[in-house]
Amino acid sequence: MSAATAVDGAGSPAAHAVRRPAMATYARLDLRRQLRDRIGMFFVVGLPTFMFLVFGLGSDDPVGSGNVAMYVMISMAAYGAVTATTSVAGSAATEQVMGWGRQLGLTPMRPVAFVATKAAVAMAVAAVPVVAIYAIGAATGARGHWSDWLLSATLVWLGSALFAVYGLAICLVFRGPNAPGIASGMIVVLAFLGNVFTPMSGFMLDLGRLTPLYGYVALARFPLTDGFLPVAGRDALWLPVANVLVWTVIFCLMALWGVRRSRART
Repeated sequence: MSAATAVDGAGSPAAHAVRRPAMATYARLDLRRQLRDRIGMFFVVGLPTFMFLVFGLGSDDPVGSGNVAMYVMISMAAYGAVTATTSVAGSAATEQVMGWGRQLGLTPMRPVAFVATKAAVAMAVAAVPVVAIYAIGAATGARGHWSDWLLSATLVWLGSALFAVYGLAICLVFRGPNAPGIASGMIVVLAFLGNVFTPMSGFMLDLGRLTPLYGYVALARFPLTDGFLPVAGRDALWLPVANVLVWTVIFCLMALWGVRRSRART
């Protein structure tokens, strides 16, 4: 390989120097587009905030080391965060399937950089409902130890990355412009089954423990509740951790299968 090829090649410092501004520009434009989507931001921030105000405002009954208001606040922030990551990742998958990936191939940004940029945008958008709902909760009487606030917010935000993989997987499996809507609609169903909106018991609770949102939200609530459930019983820490790990593997396998199918010759 010649010196000129080494300098100008795909892995050269010059190429990386060109890609970095491209990634930053794309991330800025995509983040701005996501935040300007009024309908999308309503479901990401407006709806979870409204539900917190309806079900959590003024609820001062004790739960764990805090109160019901904080319990509901964590749940609604988690719902908003997963809605955000699902939506952004789903749109990325749809863009690839519908041909946007070929357009990006004409730019200095490589596929790995595209995925990394989309992941950064998804996590940035997910931070919006977490910050907004936690701020409203702090101002309206949500109570808990400072470590409960810090740990639960961190788990809500970081854990929402699982649903970026979910959104990617669903939109690669159900290819087409309606795929993001399917992924977002399923989140609502999974939230009901996952004990996010209404405390469940009996068979529905046992069923809910098998769903992906249950483990994520139960883990986010754990600093507050220590695993104790509002109705009865207690979840050991291993249960939500195992739930999250298993669903991470499932969604990754689904996404991998979807990528391979999209590349297969018809």
